[in-house]
Amino acid sequence: MTIKEIIIEQFTEDEPLVFLDGFDEAIIGVNVGGTSVIYSFVKGIEILEENMTNEEALDYFYFNVASLQGENMPIWVYDNYA
Repeated sequence: MTIKEIIIEQFTEDEPLVFLDGFDEAIIGVNVGGTSVIYSFVKGIEILEENMTNEEALDYFYFNVASLQGENMPIWVYDNYA
C-alpha cells in the first residue's frame, strides 16, 4: 500500500485532501489537523528534473505548483536537513 493510499484511507472522510498529479513519490505525510497533504520540496524538484533542467524545474515549481492556493492545499517542506 502506498503512502497516498494510506492517507486516503485514514483522512479523506472528514476533509477532502488535495493531491497533486505526478508528485505521489514526494508525499511524506499529512499535517496534524489532517487537512493538508505534506510534500517533500526536495523530492518534488527531483521528480520535475526527470524531464527538465534544475533551473527549469525550480521555475516550473514556483510558478505552477507553489503558487497554488486554496482550502486544504498541499504543504511543501524543505526536508533535507537530516
